[in-house]
Amino acid sequence: MEHTWRWFGPTDPITLAEIRQTDATGIVTALHHIPNGEVWPVEEILARKAEIDAAGLTWSVVESVPVHEHIKWGGPYREQAIANYARTLRNLGEAGLRTVCYNFMPVIDWARTDQRYALPTGGYAMRFDFAAHAAFDLFVLRREGAEADYSDEDLARARAFFDAADADALRALSDTVLLGLPGSEESYDLDSLRAGLALYDGLSAQDLRENLGIFLRGVVPAAEEAGIRLAIHPDDPPRPLFGLPRVVSSADDAQWLLDAAPSWANGLTMCVGSYGSVPTNDVVEMTRRFAHRIYFAHLRNVTIEADRKSFFEDGHIDGGSDMVGVIHALVTEERRRAIAGEDAAVIPMRPDHGHFLLDDLSRRTYPGYALIGRLKGLAQLRGVELAVTRTLEA
Repeated sequence: MEHTWRWFGPTDPITLAEIRQTDATGIVTALHHIPNGEVWPVEEILARKAEIDAAGLTWSVVESVPVHEHIKWGGPYREQAIANYARTLRNLGEAGLRTVCYNFMPVIDWARTDQRYALPTGGYAMRFDFAAHAAFDLFVLRREGAEADYSDEDLARARAFFDAADADALRALSDTVLLGLPGSEESYDLDSLRAGLALYDGLSAQDLRENLGIFLRGVVPAAEEAGIRLAIHPDDPPRPLFGLPRVVSSADDAQWLLDAAPSWANGLTMCVGSYGSVPTNDVVEMTRRFAHRIYFAHLRNVTIEADRKSFFEDGHIDGGSDMVGVIHALVTEERRRAIAGEDAAVIPMRPDHGHFLLDDLSRRTYPGYALIGRLKGLAQLRGVELAVTRTLEA
């Protein structure tokens, strides 16, 4: 596999020079300064590419070209936003980029409730506490009708969390939910979040899925022309949030997506931690089943907690998912592509959501994107990959 590293551009506290020392060779990044829905100019793409090249690295994956909210809920700007997205794909292809990761999560991108969950070893991880999420939804956001989305047990746990939380804890929870996490292109206050959610009033999962189909049929032809492989990132976590449906959460969802726009250009990102944060997803089986259309891999791991709805970011080769099995399936697919003479025979992968460890505790980095934690994860994943490769060669 190609070993890559997510970099958030010139404002990222971790520099390209530091990334090169991790033994990653590829960069995963985007033009985060361009507003959602606008076309990425070729000149700006090439300038960012040249900056990465000058550091001795390669811009391997674009993550992400954000999908405008009007595309997701079917707003009046949808047609123009789809046209702009298609133009951006053509411009990326002209600049030599070949893989684009994106997601279709409405309003809120990836969600966590705790950025510094203490680990027994002394480091810190990110966590999604379902009771904390429900408490925010019910008692801070005060979303109309939210009670109907929770069981009596969920309501009781949310009330207990809220009653026990002091002002600082509630402020930290609100900041984590509202201000967005790295890679999210939107941030909110309570009023703007309520307004964003209101745009989806009455929108069912089927409606959102149909809007995804409209988007795919609008941009996949442009991706084919540009020689680009689209790789959708699953919902994180893969369950409804704030009353919003999510439609990239399971094997059935992935199959629907591939069938909605049949093309080599329409593919998947295998994010082990996202799919693996609900117990109904078998990520090894999913990797084997969809290997021929997996164009990018986020090799992170989570541990699901006792309520089966909460989880924390575990070590890359720890947690509830069989990372060795996933890597075995991906390396096997790479060998199949190479023997068949296919393009994209090498699958880019990256460590993701590393723990805050050692020097990470005293330096400024983005939540989930610490230097030492991801360096450790990358080393572990590379070791597993090498062992799997040697076994297959034996």
